[in-house]
Amino acid sequence: MTDSFPATGVHRRALAVGLVMATSLVAFETTALLTALPTVSDELNGDALYGATLAAYMLANIIGLVTVGEQVDRRGPRLPFLTCLTIFSIGLVVAGVATSMWIVLIGRVLQGAGAGGVAPLAYAVINRVWPSERQPRIFAWVSAAWILPSLVAPLVAGWLTSEVSWRWVFVGMLPLVAVTALVTAPAMTDIATVSRTDRGPTRIVPAIRLSAGVGALVAGVQNARWWLAISLVVIGLALAVPAYRRLMPPGSLRARRGLSAIVATRTMATAAFLGVDSFVPLAADRIHGSSATVQGFVIIGAALTWSLGSWLATKRTHVALRRSAGLGFGLIVIAVVATIPVLDADWPLVVTFLTWSIAGLGMGLFFVPTSVAAMEYAEPGHDGTIGGQINLADSLGFALMGGIGGATVAVADRTDWPLADALFTNFAIAIAIGVLGFVASRGVTRAS
Repeated sequence: MTDSFPATGVHRRALAVGLVMATSLVAFETTALLTALPTVSDELNGDALYGATLAAYMLANIIGLVTVGEQVDRRGPRLPFLTCLTIFSIGLVVAGVATSMWIVLIGRVLQGAGAGGVAPLAYAVINRVWPSERQPRIFAWVSAAWILPSLVAPLVAGWLTSEVSWRWVFVGMLPLVAVTALVTAPAMTDIATVSRTDRGPTRIVPAIRLSAGVGALVAGVQNARWWLAISLVVIGLALAVPAYRRLMPPGSLRARRGLSAIVATRTMATAAFLGVDSFVPLAADRIHGSSATVQGFVIIGAALTWSLGSWLATKRTHVALRRSAGLGFGLIVIAVVATIPVLDADWPLVVTFLTWSIAGLGMGLFFVPTSVAAMEYAEPGHDGTIGGQINLADSLGFALMGGIGGATVAVADRTDWPLADALFTNFAIAIAIGVLGFVASRGVTRAS
């Protein structure tokens, strides 16, 4: 860990506020878009590009987080931060003035590239600015920055879309981006750039290959033509696996003890959680016939308990990392099992609200300790790289499980396979991943 701490508490307070604001911007934009996109697609006749618009953001996000992680190590955080916000803002403008779905897609690519750099940059700044004993609290605050947008963004985006215009969901965020830059960038001036002699080749090319490979994999598992599906999966694996090995710590595919196990379990935790969280609202809609408000309410509890778990983790720093990670996975698996009855139309959704909240608690208990532990492995000048790796692990868990889960739903949509059975398959996969993560968590250790 580096010791480039700012001289005054004012800088730290401004940085903490700025990092929370930047994370909230990304969270708000991500959540609000899901509310507005159906209207955007309908007005621009863009149903054919609906899924591609969502995927484009995720794939650009992968490239952004790897690139920014590298640039923070080489140039310090201030310039990459301002670059991220600039690219993000350009994406908001492009999408906001779009006259076709293709232009919206381009805007989403820019937004994803800009937003992707926020998380690894935040990890690097926290590691360089705050001493280790205070880092859990800052990570908890940054994690909690997703809570309020998750609660408010659907309401704000829905009102803007119906009463004003969906375009304001994009351009209306520009003043907030400007305020975030004004608060945060000056406080980054004094953060030292750590000299490195082992820079090595750029990681941007492998990031592009990984993004392309993941995109091919997701497209393959959701394709109805078996020959094309197999071809895309093979191409995706050929691109993604070598790039993953290049970008991640050695042994990550085997969850080798140490940082590699942390990275691997982060992917597993995100996949297990989102393999259910992404599809409970769909069950509430298609199986229970509930309103959009109720669909969102069912999973809000998990967002709140995630924050609670993060706070508890800051109070349990004396607990062994392996134990915290194992407890987190255990709670996730219990929550998935307890949430399976949501696939029965007669099951009360209020009970699902409670059972799925257990998963959020598990994620909070897992994420903060592993975030702190991962950054302990960062040698001077490598903060951005480690931050990029840990957030790349999170993104891959989301992308892969989203692709697999989307494939089961797509098969149910075009065949006689009941949707409830397709969603049960997703839940079963999530349980299997959670159990695997529990086993792999034995290798999650702090740096010696």
